[in-house]
Amino acid sequence: MPHLVILYSGNLDHPPAMGGTDMGALCRRLCDALLTVRDEQDRQVFPTGGTRVLAFPAAHWAIADGGAAGEAAGRGGDYAFVYLNLRMAQGRSAEVHRRTGETMEAVCKAHFATHLATRAIGITTQVDEGHEVFDAKNSSIHPLFAPPAKA
Repeated sequence: MPHLVILYSGNLDHPPAMGGTDMGALCRRLCDALLTVRDEQDRQVFPTGGTRVLAFPAAHWAIADGGAAGEAAGRGGDYAFVYLNLRMAQGRSAEVHRRTGETMEAVCKAHFATHLATRAIGITTQVDEGHEVFDAKNSSIHPLFAPPAKA
C-alpha cells in the first residue's frame, strides 16, 4: 500500500491540443510524489514496492448540467472530471494523512493547471484509511527494494 486509483472522464484521453492530457505522465508524477511523503520522524511513509497508481477512463459520464453553464461562462460545455482515491493501511497519523493529500493535490493542480484555467473541470482527491476484513499480499516486487542482507 498505498494504492491510488484514478477515475476520469474519457474526454481527457484526447490529445492535449484537443483538451486532453497525458494520464500516464500524471500517474508517474503521483507515484514519484507519494514516495517523497515523510512521517514525523522523517521516514519514508510508503514502501517503494507497494506504491501503485492506476488510472481508468469512464466510458460513459454525465457532469453537472451537461455544459450550459460552462458555455455561458466562456469555458465551453465539455466538462471533465478526475477522481483520485488513495487507499492506505491503518496506523498512520493524521499528519501523514494531511501530507499525503496535500502532496497529491499539488501534483494534480500543477498537472491540470491549464485545464483549471481554461475549462470546467472537477478534481476530487480523497485519502482513505481502511479496516481490512481480509488482506492478502503476494508480491515479487517488494524484494527488489529490500535492504541487502548483512553478511
